[in-house]
Amino acid sequence: MMPEVLQELQQQLGYNFKRTELLECALSHSSYVNEQQGQGKSNERLEFLGDSVLGFIAAEYFYKNRADLPEGELTKLRANAVCETSLCGYARSLELGRYLLLGKGEAVTGGRERPSILADAFEAVIAAIYLDSGLKAAQKFVLSHIQKQPEGQAAFRDYKTILQEIVQRNPEERLEYVLAGESGPAHERLFAVEIHLNSNVVGRGEGRSKKAAEQAAAKEALALFGQG
Repeated sequence: MMPEVLQELQQQLGYNFKRTELLECALSHSSYVNEQQGQGKSNERLEFLGDSVLGFIAAEYFYKNRADLPEGELTKLRANAVCETSLCGYARSLELGRYLLLGKGEAVTGGRERPSILADAFEAVIAAIYLDSGLKAAQKFVLSHIQKQPEGQAAFRDYKTILQEIVQRNPEERLEYVLAGESGPAHERLFAVEIHLNSNVVGRGEGRSKKAAEQAAAKEALALFGQG
């Protein structure tokens, strides 16, 4: 990526990287890396780390700033702040799609506007900032977006949180989301997820991202429990 393009994006992010290779990796979708015959790394590992860093920062923020709320309400606030819809919105506010490194097929089929790709890239950028400068820098970046979002704004119905609250009423129950399969070309991946309650499959869902598939599976499980 051209240095001037990286500099432009860093101005958008409000953060200057010491190691710009981290930012380039955060922008590299798997479809792009595959077309480069495996040279370089995709942003998938950064997205994994960024998801956890984001979750912690959001949880700490609401814990400290909403002392009036019980655990269940805090969970809903955090879920709304870090859901795919919200992350996609944060990414779009930064015009992140313009800077993504995508494979040709992904680029021509609307990958720069695909919510799952934008959400994953935003999480990858969080991880890149965290690895470059630590938690404080990542926190400043994340909160600059979370604090702009109205707390009462429900971006979507969070089926996973609703299901978790029901299952937690019986502490002996064990809930697990299991990736059951992937299909389709790189630019149109379809993920299948099963929900296991103890050893029983209670829900299955599909989606263009793992998070979307998990939500679909949770919705099916709630319907099974008469909570749909």
